[in-house]
Amino acid sequence: MEAFTKHSGKVVPLDRANVDTDQIIPKQFLKRVERTGFGQFLFYNWRYDTEGNPNPDFELNQEAYRDGSILLARTNFGCGSSREHAPWALLDYGFRVVIAPTFADIFYNNCFKNGILPIRLPEAKVDTLFRRVKDGVTQTLSVDLENNRIDDQNDFTAEFEVEPYRRYCLLNGLDDIAITLQKDDLIRKYEERLPDYYRTTVTQNS
Repeated sequence: MEAFTKHSGKVVPLDRANVDTDQIIPKQFLKRVERTGFGQFLFYNWRYDTEGNPNPDFELNQEAYRDGSILLARTNFGCGSSREHAPWALLDYGFRVVIAPTFADIFYNNCFKNGILPIRLPEAKVDTLFRRVKDGVTQTLSVDLENNRIDDQNDFTAEFEVEPYRRYCLLNGLDDIAITLQKDDLIRKYEERLPDYYRTTVTQNS
């Protein structure tokens, strides 16, 4: 997993509350066996009409927000099913940061496991950001996880909090597998102490 320390990017405002995981990545696109390739289907039912043509009214299709990497959303973002494909699709499209007042718990956790930083800000701060982005005052944001700070270099700043363990993992690019592999020597020593039958079984299955 790619480490996250600092990121600067264009902001895309998605002015909708309760965006669920089926709206993020519709169920018909969940047949892929890889984690990649989902970005083309992100927000598919909003990005395209029934004939598959781009919807010019949707934010991701507007020139002002093209190539955005910071998604600004409303409350309860990522609700619905627990599918991990939702952060996969966001990351594959190019988003590294999602800012909202609140997130669904499972989606929030899945973001950290896939290298996306979900930032909770007070609703008043999010309202201010929406106004500034739509007025063209704020076009890009710099996000500093080392100092837990957001800055648009145009008089907008905000501080945010991230639970220390999640922050540590993201700063160091560690997912669950990488965390486990940090204990590789201890795991091998434990396996060596197993009886021959169990040690052989573990070796064959590892």
